[in-house]
This record gives sequence, C-alpha cells and structure tokens, in this order.
Amino acid sequence: MNHDDSGIPVIEFRSVSYAYPNGPVSLKNISFSLKKGSRVALVGPNGAGKTTLLLMCNGILRPKEGSVLLSGRAVSYDGRSLREVRKKVGFVFQNSDNQLFAPTVYQDVAFGPLNLGLPEDRIREIVTRTLYAVGLAGYEKRPPHHLSGGEKKRVAIAGVLAMEPDILVFDEPTSSLDPAGGAEIMDLLDELNEQGTTILLSTHDVDLAYHWADEVILMGGGEILHQGTPESVFTDQGMMRAARLTIPPLLELYMELSAREILPGGKPPAGVLDLTQAIEAAAGGRTGIHPAAIFLCDADLCPGEHLRVLIEEQGIGHVGAMGTRAKMRAEEEGIPVDFTYGVIDKSLLKAMLGEKALIITAGGMLARVRERVAKFAEESGFTIPVIPVGE
Repeated sequence: MNHDDSGIPVIEFRSVSYAYPNGPVSLKNISFSLKKGSRVALVGPNGAGKTTLLLMCNGILRPKEGSVLLSGRAVSYDGRSLREVRKKVGFVFQNSDNQLFAPTVYQDVAFGPLNLGLPEDRIREIVTRTLYAVGLAGYEKRPPHHLSGGEKKRVAIAGVLAMEPDILVFDEPTSSLDPAGGAEIMDLLDELNEQGTTILLSTHDVDLAYHWADEVILMGGGEILHQGTPESVFTDQGMMRAARLTIPPLLELYMELSAREILPGGKPPAGVLDLTQAIEAAAGGRTGIHPAAIFLCDADLCPGEHLRVLIEEQGIGHVGAMGTRAKMRAEEEGIPVDFTYGVIDKSLLKAMLGEKALIITAGGMLARVRERVAKFAEESGFTIPVIPVGE
C-alpha cells in the first residue's frame, strides 16, 4: 500500500456542517482527514449522517458551513471544478440501480470517458480493461437490468474505475449481496487498494469494518464520536453502546477470554488466525508442529497444466485465488478454488495444520503474500516456506 509521503491528506473536512432543506442538521462541525492509500470504514447507526458525509466527498452535496479539501485544495462548486473533482473521487451508490442507466454494460462504463472527449479506441481500451478488472469481461453487450445484484455492483464500480480516480467512496458496498458476493466485492476493494487507491466506505457491518479497515470513523447524531484504529473504536464498550452498535463477534470473544484470564491482555487479534494462535499459546501450544509450505503462483505466468500437475504431485489440499485475474485464471483452467477471500490467513491456518496450500495471485498481491507470511513467522516463531511457482 502506498502512503503519501508529503503529509498532505487526500481528503480533509474542516468544520463541515450541513442540513437538508426543511430538515434537521445532518452534519455538525465535522473535521477529519484521510491519508493516501488508506482504507477507512465509516460506521454508525441509521441517521448518523454517514451517507451525507460521503456525498460531500465528490461535491454531490455542498457544505452549509466549513470546507472540503482534496490534496490540500478546497473544492469549488462550479461545473468545471466539479468535473475535475469527480475524476479524482469516484462514488459508488448503495443501490446500483441508481447508477446504471444505459442500455448495455459497455455504454454504461463508457459514459464517463465519452464525456471526457476521449477517442473511441481509447474508450474501448478503458472499458475492456475495467470490465476485466471487476471480473465482467464479455459482459459488454448485456443489459444491466438483467444482471444479478453483485454483477450490477461490479458494473457500477467499473463505471467509476473508468474515470481512473485516486479515491473511491462506497456507500454500503456489500448491502443487498449474499455473503459470497459481498466477500468478492471486498476482495476487489483490497486489490484496488493494493494498487494505491484510497478507499472510504460506510457500513453497518462492524465485523467487516474491524477486519478490513486501517482506520474507523465512528459517527452518531451527525458528529464524529471517534476516529482511530479498529481496535481503539470497537473495544470501547461505552462508546459502542452510545452509537447503538455491537462489538465484532471475534473481538467480543477475545475480550471475554481475556476477562477470564484464559488469554493474556494485549493487542486484540486481527482475525481468526491471530485468535487461534493466542488460544493455542495459552493452552501450552501443540507439540511436534511441522508447518507445511505455501506455494505461490503468479496468475500471469503459470500454465494451467503445470498447476494441475503441481497440485497432484505435491498433494496440495487447498487452493486460494486472490484478485480478479487470479480468479478468472483459475476458472479458465478449471482449477477448483477453496478460498476467494481472506486467502492468506486461511492458507496459513491450513499450513499450521501441516496441510499444503496454493495461492494464485498477481501484481503487487504477490509481495503482499510474502510480507504477511513473513510477519506471521516473526510473531509466531514458526517458519512457513513460500515456494514460488512459474517465476
């Protein structure tokens, strides 16, 4: 993830207030900032002001008081300035039907680049690339209203990505999706963030916010109650009660085990892998652990036949695909995939049981796998070999 070394926030709100016409105040003196490359979740109950705040980010709404800054420059609200703002900040609505209007997927995704006056061959290239990025290659001629909820969400995201924004803003990205569809959307957001895109999203799903975000902004009554790490927000039980939110289940379990002195206090677990390791350590650990290797395949380099032979000869019991290219490659090659979200930690859990796993991914995600496994090895004291395939 690439963070901004200049120290200038990519988005900054300075004392922003807003009230809808003939309505109550929706935002009250809001101030916060986001760093480049960060992943930030906005949480709070209905009526907290989350959607109103998000609509300020690309000029859909204008503050009654205060100002919104992008990369240190205050947003102007004339037509030309707003076009520039919306190239920089892409907004994906909660209901994809509000964003899709063209007769075909191609026309929908091409709308933004067409309005920029780009030549036809360049538009075609952008549409092809963005549809591929969201896993909808070959959908160009389909009518959007015939698609599933998850597919509509992907088309809406593709339409925003076609403008090549630096910042993506999502209002409830997983709403109306089944768990598998929601996990795939979050995997796509991970991939985009890995490429350097700053992501701000609102969600009611505290579990999602806890596992995914670098920072959490907790809202209530049109005000920011707290901005900080997921741990600092979700372990404050009084603040969570005041915001009428529940504590993420994994974190609640950890807090209860710590209160009973079954687990030592300290840094809360980031996920199931960390909690499992903490419980094992508290129980005295397992003897004779011999972690298995994780095989790492570059989706752009590994022939499918080579992977099938590798899986059989090495006795690999679990396959994970991280990112759109990897998932499409596995599907094209007919390779069954066990993990499509949380792939690295799930593979580490299997490795600690002595079961080999294969992770298929590409680009910057390859380095991310190595970094996560190295960090786990440092924290746990166990070395898990990462064996490159096809490099």
